Amino acid sequence: MKEPPLITANTVLSILAVDYPVDKVACYVSDDGAAMLTFEALSETSEFARRWVPFCKKYNIEPRAPEWYFGQKIDYLKNKVHPAFVRERRAMKRDYEEFKVRINSLVATAQKVPEDGWTMQDGTPWPGNNVRDHPGMIQVFLGQDGVRDIEGNELPRLVYVSREKRPGFDHHKKAGAMNALVRASAIISNAPFLLNVDCDHYINNSKALREAMCFMMDPQAGKKICYVQFPQRFDGIDRHDRYSNRNVVFFDINMKGLDGIQGPIYVGTGCVFRRVALYGYDAPAKKKPPSKTCNCWPKWCCCLCCFGSRKKKNGNTKEKKKKVKHSEASKQIHALENIEAGNEGSNNLKPSNMSQTKLEKRFGQSPVFIAATLLENGGVPHGISPASLLKEAIQVISCGYEDKTEWGKEVGWIYGSVTEDILTGFKMHCHGWRSVYCIPKRPAFKGSAPINLSDRLHQVLRWALGSVEIFFSRHCPIWYGYGGGLKWLERFSYINSVVYPWTSLPLLVYCTLPAICLLTGKFIVPEISNYASLVFMGLFISIAATGILEMQWGGVSIDDWWRNEQFWVIGGVSSHLFALFQGLLKVLAGVNTNFTVTSKAADDGEFSELYLFKWTSLLIPPTTLLIINIVGVIVGVSDAINNGYDSWGPLFGRLFFALWVIIHLYPFLKGLLGKQDRMPTIILVWSILLASILTLMWVRINPFVSRDGPVLEICGLKCDES
Repeated sequence: MKEPPLITANTVLSILAVDYPVDKVACYVSDDGAAMLTFEALSETSEFARRWVPFCKKYNIEPRAPEWYFGQKIDYLKNKVHPAFVRERRAMKRDYEEFKVRINSLVATAQKVPEDGWTMQDGTPWPGNNVRDHPGMIQVFLGQDGVRDIEGNELPRLVYVSREKRPGFDHHKKAGAMNALVRASAIISNAPFLLNVDCDHYINNSKALREAMCFMMDPQAGKKICYVQFPQRFDGIDRHDRYSNRNVVFFDINMKGLDGIQGPIYVGTGCVFRRVALYGYDAPAKKKPPSKTCNCWPKWCCCLCCFGSRKKKNGNTKEKKKKVKHSEASKQIHALENIEAGNEGSNNLKPSNMSQTKLEKRFGQSPVFIAATLLENGGVPHGISPASLLKEAIQVISCGYEDKTEWGKEVGWIYGSVTEDILTGFKMHCHGWRSVYCIPKRPAFKGSAPINLSDRLHQVLRWALGSVEIFFSRHCPIWYGYGGGLKWLERFSYINSVVYPWTSLPLLVYCTLPAICLLTGKFIVPEISNYASLVFMGLFISIAATGILEMQWGGVSIDDWWRNEQFWVIGGVSSHLFALFQGLLKVLAGVNTNFTVTSKAADDGEFSELYLFKWTSLLIPPTTLLIINIVGVIVGVSDAINNGYDSWGPLFGRLFFALWVIIHLYPFLKGLLGKQDRMPTIILVWSILLASILTLMWVRINPFVSRDGPVLEICGLKCDES
């Protein structure tokens, strides 16, 4: 189970209790697996929300996810808290414990699937019994008339959405599910702004949406902002952050730097979007102040000015045509007025002109959705029954709705990569939009990170594979988007985000050469004088010192920087390398390879997942490099001991680079040994075998030995004269 129902329920509860006007909040949950467990868990969550939401707003609770709120180690009796709050808090904690029992009982029941499939309370079969073949489903739990909290106040809308799945259709994974949510939400509520969060990322700061709206509704620069990205923060990570899960360098240095150019990249969660930007429209052009005229200028000068203005007008003809088309398309809003309660959707509506036809080719065959896209400030027109809207929403989440449209190409989340977030943000920036990075004092969102070694490497593999796919696609930032609104420095940042898996090749060589030098007794770098070696060491130290100072000035500790450096090497020689070959096989040969993981039993303890081992082939290359370098150090020291004092000087240079590689891979070695202080046999066998093969290959192609045999030199001694 990828997303436990209790984690999803806490995320939903934190959204429903957010500090924002209730009538402007709607929570949509996408269940791409059509699981009845998720549906029933949401039903229980909606009932518990009737008590939890008013409690949070009455006492200004933070965070508003009950699992993490009640998990805080705070003594509320210590600061003379009002007795009424203490009583209500204890009662609410008891209610939450009962809620957890009900959710856990649903999980236990769902593990035993009946032979005939699940049935609902009315006795009808659950439509999602076949995960790969089921109709679209939408259920509104909260927000309807009469569904209020225990104090009689209105609650935000809670909507369950499971898009249609049929064999033979490409559903585009997460990107396809997000596009279905965009269309369904446009018909049901049509808010002008969207918040995208993963199911395991709860709202930790209830005022985060208000902070995002401060940027979006700014009277000067707000209209050109396509999204506001918040940094990702995580719970449950060990104190040392062994595998750099917090990714502090990226979120607190790189993203801050991008905020000064055209804005940070979209990282997949914790992001507030402007809905119009998701529809693929260009950012609004900056209006220039009207030119001033004066009667004191000569007549010929005025003629030149008029001639220049005519040129500008001719140059902007295409832009004016687009505006005219958009204004003509806005006339189609009256299509909604023809929908009456109880009619059969909007099939009777026909486009009245060519602009409507072009809009249908772009957005699909739903006049209701098309009309919703033309409402700049959002909202659903009055006089339409909820039943008609739900029926239309079911239509727009069907499998064939996106056929022959621009969904996934120019509209919505972009298809073509497992890292659809980078592609989507890149397309928006190419349309001239800019983004904003918002870092409130209290973290806006918090989630759960995979803290064990195997899961972390697998996560990095997926990110790197997505970058390789983008590199070989038409959307590669090296050659796509010229002539648009993408700034040069922003383009360089996107280029860096797609080419970094290629650095695994020189990194692999860099980690292998020190061991080769120790095993052969040679030095790849030419011998240099003592003065040159001092200059080299000075350059090396200055580069490291510059990096450390940059981290310090950016507010990142040296420890976080060093963890980032270590995992960059670990991920580079494993996940990035495998992603590169997997991407090449997929693009050039059409072969899909998956480096899956298999769970193994974990130990008990606060960070038991840290010691959970899962077998994956990603562990072989780093282990091989570790073995080669450790063996190289042992061989080099042994030779120096045997050869005497003179051999220690040249040895230190070779030892330095080998030890530098080993200390970078040290967290990997510690993770392999784990709590049991033992290394998995299968990894050890494969690594030793691979190291032996590489050693034998080196003996065969050793560049330090002449291929014509040993070089015979004249020693200069005359043996005959004796």
